[in-house]
Amino acid sequence: MSWNPALDPDCPAGAGMDAIATVIVPRARDLGGFEVRRALPAPRRQMVGPFIFFDQMGPAEFLTGQGIDVRPHPHIGLATVTYLFRGRMHHRDSLGTDQWIEPGAVNWMVAGHGITHSERTDGAARAAPMSLFGIQTWVALPAGAEDAPPAFEHAPAAALPLLEAEGKQVRLILGDAWGARSPVTVASETFYADVQLRPGAAIPLPDNHEDRGAYVVEGEVAVAGERFPAGRMMVFRPGDRVSLGAGPQGARVMLLGGATLEGPRYIWWNFVASSRERIEAAKEAWRTGDRTQGRFRLPPGDDAEFIPLPER
Repeated sequence: MSWNPALDPDCPAGAGMDAIATVIVPRARDLGGFEVRRALPAPRRQMVGPFIFFDQMGPAEFLTGQGIDVRPHPHIGLATVTYLFRGRMHHRDSLGTDQWIEPGAVNWMVAGHGITHSERTDGAARAAPMSLFGIQTWVALPAGAEDAPPAFEHAPAAALPLLEAEGKQVRLILGDAWGARSPVTVASETFYADVQLRPGAAIPLPDNHEDRGAYVVEGEVAVAGERFPAGRMMVFRPGDRVSLGAGPQGARVMLLGGATLEGPRYIWWNFVASSRERIEAAKEAWRTGDRTQGRFRLPPGDDAEFIPLPER
């Protein structure tokens, strides 16, 4: 499903809204009782800074014995972060990483030339009912990092900068903003933050980044007098001073952006690259490659199955 801003009643209008370049309404998909809303890539906007993929997962409620089973699958040319508000997920990858993702923490997986991983709610996580709610993003790598070896970093919530003042709480997930810096290693200029605002509180967007966007997770925010409810992504013009104000119920917002990359990116299935040739090579490697010694090895401890290459 695509969305044409010119036909949407919530489309910004008037001189006061000139700072907003694009408003995106995510496309919803039902994955068998588990809803995903995809804001990026969008028909009118592929990326915000280096961010090329942005999915809201849930909120979803799982009964005892139920959960998510994302089987092993490959990536190239990107870094992933699954950021949870509620619940937990089990990450395994071909580097041998075996790490749970928990609320407020960062699992930063850099695919580089190629990596395989899985995400599941397994083991003790299925012993009782569970709520799951979070955001999954992909950050495209600059050309100089596309052929780098894969890597993984974990940063617990306590290791991330937490800024609190005047009715706002900000956890800086990636990059630098408002004078703080996340400990997670990034390959290009980036910022990503989880912002909670009390009713009436406001936060300025960082002014040290070229590309900036905001996704409303809960509540609503106002920009220049126009209100945006949960499930909207706004992308702002470079250089403008912009402030987001929370509505009467408060708001939770993900802020994201950074410098634009040196050129366009191609995206196909789980692959991101600066050329079609890189995509085709990755497709062939996953279709025919050695799962134990080749470019895309299966994760130790989760190597009994995998997602096959789509036939399209």
